[in-house]
Amino acid sequence: MDYIKAFVVGGGICVLGQILIDKTKLTSARILVLFVVLGCLLGGLGWYDKLVDFAGAGATVPLPGFGNLLAKGVKAEVDRYGFSGALTGGLKSASGGITAAIVFAFLAAVIFKPKEK
Repeated sequence: MDYIKAFVVGGGICVLGQILIDKTKLTSARILVLFVVLGCLLGGLGWYDKLVDFAGAGATVPLPGFGNLLAKGVKAEVDRYGFSGALTGGLKSASGGITAAIVFAFLAAVIFKPKEK
């Protein structure tokens, strides 16, 4: 049943993104930012954690999950260090994912021939 919940929630987030692409004039970059900010806001309010508890990876893997991760990191660092934690918390909590994205993008560029448009 966990797989079905994850599929439905993750698929719903993707469907929402596809609807935004098809029915609005928003660019992909703006939709990406919208999803991350929405996840950050919902995470900051504590609402996204309920969705994560329900759907697991179906809620943590898509873009709003990244925003939620940033919000959780900021909340933890602000509780620990005060205002300066607002500047460092998000990057501390997401540093593994950001590093992996940079490393794998570099490896893909080395292995395959990137073409400029």
